[in-house]
Amino acid sequence: MANRHRGEIEARLDGAAVKLVLTLGALAELEDAFGQSDMLALAARFETGRLSARDCVRVIAAGLRGAGHSASDADVAAMKCEGGAAGYVDIVARLLTATFGGGDAEVQSKAAEASGEARDPFVGTS
Repeated sequence: MANRHRGEIEARLDGAAVKLVLTLGALAELEDAFGQSDMLALAARFETGRLSARDCVRVIAAGLRGAGHSASDADVAAMKCEGGAAGYVDIVARLLTATFGGGDAEVQSKAAEASGEARDPFVGTS
């Protein structure tokens, strides 16, 4: 079972339940793949909500490798996912949310920002 406190998620790929997690090494791999200088720049890139199929392949592959699987980007590109393209995007969204934060804390942060209140640089920190 995936441990959300560790940033893990569970997904079904090729009909099997698998764990994914973006470890520090996986994040460094994504920084390099996307040409970003740091994790905040990487998070900002994903915040746009625009994902290419190649983006999904890279993020899912990095998440699988972070969880100990030996899947290459080419292996992930050939995998099937329930829900088709929307299923892949859902996996990426859940993985990025587990890694960078989101959910209720993000909604509260955006509400505080809109009201002019000071905001912490990382969701969940003070």
